[in-house]
Amino acid sequence: MREIKIADYKIGAKNPLFIIAGPCVIENEKDTIRMAHQLKEISITSGVNLIFKSSYDKANRSSLSSYRGPGIRKGLDILKKVKKETGLAIISDVHSVNEIKQAAAVLDVIQIPALLSRQTDLIIAAAKTKKIINIKKGQFLSPYEVLNIIEKITSCKNENIILTERGFVFGYNNLVSDMRSIVIMRKYGFPVVFDASHSVQLPGGAGNKSSGEKEFIPYLAKAAAAVGVDGIFLEVHNQPNKAKCDGPNMLKISQLKNLIIQLKEISIIVGDR
Repeated sequence: MREIKIADYKIGAKNPLFIIAGPCVIENEKDTIRMAHQLKEISITSGVNLIFKSSYDKANRSSLSSYRGPGIRKGLDILKKVKKETGLAIISDVHSVNEIKQAAAVLDVIQIPALLSRQTDLIIAAAKTKKIINIKKGQFLSPYEVLNIIEKITSCKNENIILTERGFVFGYNNLVSDMRSIVIMRKYGFPVVFDASHSVQLPGGAGNKSSGEKEFIPYLAKAAAAVGVDGIFLEVHNQPNKAKCDGPNMLKISQLKNLIIQLKEISIIVGDR
């Protein structure tokens, strides 16, 4: 499996489990930076490398009235401050080709959202930056179809690829996590992440917005660690019930450290890291 260097550490191959974590969307500068510092401390005390995630614009919300974020200019400025103050690597979503140049100047990892995982022009533009590209596998795609996405990125001479599993559509307003997907995608030679937050999402489950079952996050995360996943994606917030986006599928930051320690222990037991 390919090793990928992020900041001063490596992921994939025999390297330790890593975490992607942060609030779903940037709500304001003060709270975002405060949560980033909390996550940095958790990373240090748990001994697990962590990439900070938050979106500057959630362009794929259910309703026109849903909060999307501060926008690309202000949002990237905030993420730049997070990176400077904490030293954490940064990941965020891009939704259009026009965003790529600005985003690549700040982000360590460019994330392609699940609903855009077949958008060729967007993927090609992101790949040409030579940045690390995290592909969120569409909830409508099998793990086998991810090979087509990999081919798009590698056609640009970029092999810095992370593949993220986030559940598969199972009837209306529901997702199911197939742990076989992690095993299958790891065979393609790139690090695989399990998104334990969006896998418990109930898309459109609240009518004009998504719902979720966050009580199952720890169980699915531990199951993914047990099958040898390379990283775990967890959206977190100090007050998930008051979050402006995806509160029903976010953990409290106060719950995160103990879970990460458990995930680390499981990963060591089942793997050769």
